[in-house]
Amino acid sequence: MSALAKQEKLTAVASAKPEPNIVPFSGRRVARFDARTIAATLARSVLPPSIVLAVMLLVWQVLCSSPTASLPSPSVVWTEAYDLIVFPFFNNGSQDIGLGWRVLVSLQRVAYGFGMAAVVGVVIGAIIGQSVWAMRGLDPIFQVLRTVPPLAWLPLSLAAFQNANPSAIFVIFITSIWPVIINTAVGVRNIPEDYRNVAKVLRLNPLEFFFEIMLPSAAPYIFTGLRIGVGLSWLAIVAAEMLTGGVGIGFFIWDAWNSSRLPDIIVALAYIGVVGFALDKLVAAAGKIVTRGASAN
Repeated sequence: MSALAKQEKLTAVASAKPEPNIVPFSGRRVARFDARTIAATLARSVLPPSIVLAVMLLVWQVLCSSPTASLPSPSVVWTEAYDLIVFPFFNNGSQDIGLGWRVLVSLQRVAYGFGMAAVVGVVIGAIIGQSVWAMRGLDPIFQVLRTVPPLAWLPLSLAAFQNANPSAIFVIFITSIWPVIINTAVGVRNIPEDYRNVAKVLRLNPLEFFFEIMLPSAAPYIFTGLRIGVGLSWLAIVAAEMLTGGVGIGFFIWDAWNSSRLPDIIVALAYIGVVGFALDKLVAAAGKIVTRGASAN
């Protein structure tokens, strides 16, 4: 082969475009979720508390299985309070209703009291957080008032409202508002000075500064106060209902005690714990959405 022919062949090979790698379509959809990862996550979240709960129930059963035991065992609770456990929403009229309905009544009162505490607490905390002197003067008073037990407010609320339902709502309000005020004020005081300077440059009015700068910056602190407040609200309503009556979960426990129905009390305590846990997680989830995972640390 001549030199010219070799040169033409090399040029043709160099200029030839490589064929693209074609991956045959298998027709199968790619899995969007990894089943093993999901199973492992569920196992880490559910398995440990399930094991601990099983051990606790076993120990409880062993300790309370003797005839002289003062507390009922889990098997006795299941037998004597079966309807309350399995049918939480039965309604036979008057006070003969399931614990699900009683929890809903208590939650309605919590929604009113805690809702007002959240709004008023955030507004007052934002105002106080703007002034160093207000913070120094009012913070000790708030710290003293927040330590007053919920039931200590009940006589005053009954004297003021002359009615059990608004009195219970006021007890919730006055018990849960302090952590909201304190945490909001601290969050406002910790707003970076650069943000305030930007607000001055943009000439934001007080309302715009409140919604555009103050609330987003102090949101992690605010939701920390809201988490504490919702827990206190649930504690306060159970305590208040024991004395004010009605159909709430708190009065049910007091009525069951007067009737010596210990299994019913234990079931009601389980309801209270689960609902309180759910309320805390609900506020925490809302806080993560609003703050996008930011923390107040």
